[in-house]
Amino acid sequence: MTVLDARALNRATLARQYLLDRTDTPVREAVAHLCGMQAQLPQEPFTGLWSRLRAFEPGELDAALTGRQVVRTHLMRRTVHLVTADDALAWRARHDAMLRQRVTATYRRELAGVDLDEAAAAGEAVMADRRPRTMAELVEALRDRWPAPPRRALGELLVAALVPMVQLPPRGLWRTTAGVRNLPMAGWLGRDIAPLPADASDPVGQHLVRRYLAAHGPATTADLRAWCGLAGLPAAVRAVREELVTFRDERGRELLDLPDAPRPDPDTPAPVRFLLAFDNAILGYRDRSRIIDDAHLGLSVAGQRAVLVDGRVAATWTTTDDRLGIAPLRPLSAAEREAVRAEARALAVLHDADPERVHIDTATTGVTAAAG
Repeated sequence: MTVLDARALNRATLARQYLLDRTDTPVREAVAHLCGMQAQLPQEPFTGLWSRLRAFEPGELDAALTGRQVVRTHLMRRTVHLVTADDALAWRARHDAMLRQRVTATYRRELAGVDLDEAAAAGEAVMADRRPRTMAELVEALRDRWPAPPRRALGELLVAALVPMVQLPPRGLWRTTAGVRNLPMAGWLGRDIAPLPADASDPVGQHLVRRYLAAHGPATTADLRAWCGLAGLPAAVRAVREELVTFRDERGRELLDLPDAPRPDPDTPAPVRFLLAFDNAILGYRDRSRIIDDAHLGLSVAGQRAVLVDGRVAATWTTTDDRLGIAPLRPLSAAEREAVRAEARALAVLHDADPERVHIDTATTGVTAAAG
């Protein structure tokens, strides 16, 4: 069985994530290919798409949001993701059990005694009038029935787990600050959420496996679970296994992949790319060593935006007023600094920063404490 080293896996990931070469793929299709984008920080998907699409215009994502082609909703790993309407409807039921488990595990004591099915029915009844509500407004409407749980705990249970919701625009629009207003997904999209099929081979899970590998492969089944947060995918993996090719990584673990998916030469040059906070190019794996050093794992879950140099996380970046700052995590060569500066100047224009005020720290920031 062919062994793929970290550099080979890195180039495969960059190619699948549109980070090796930008693409002309339209916004909706790009979001679909990527299996969604982390979006708990509302403005971050704009940077993620800018780094992946040629001639990206923020208005294209705005139009997709207001046109109900893409939505913001709690999905993979219980985090807010930007996904296509089709994927939200197809995948939501598959994620129900995980969403319930994660919220109730977080608020185990606070939600003790709350019947989940009863709370779901009550929440759906309140939202049946199709009036957008904040989480606080929804909790207030149910306060007489559940006075004991803290508002935050009951609110997250309702909007992140029990009632399939979307976060309505203007939340998530370009350069717009707006609070979260929720509406049931089926009402916003005018279509029902697909129920889980009774087929034991788990066709919904099979679809997830194929889509994940198209955007993230080659990968282990542990990587797949880490990306989606779902434990119950063995039947789906077994069902599609004959369609797949297999490899080994340098530690002997089995990697699954689609046979015709791109696996570029490991020596393919990789351009500098700026990632969004919580980018799935990093978080989409249990073993993230293909793209980030162990010493810097902490930044991948701390909301720090990463800079890829030669395909690996080598710096973080921030914007303050009209200044874009870059903090290297390792010494950068003169050629690397120039390449980082050139990409940063282009990105500064998107963020209304001054291209002439791009600053790269001369010293490295050292290592970041490792995290899961």
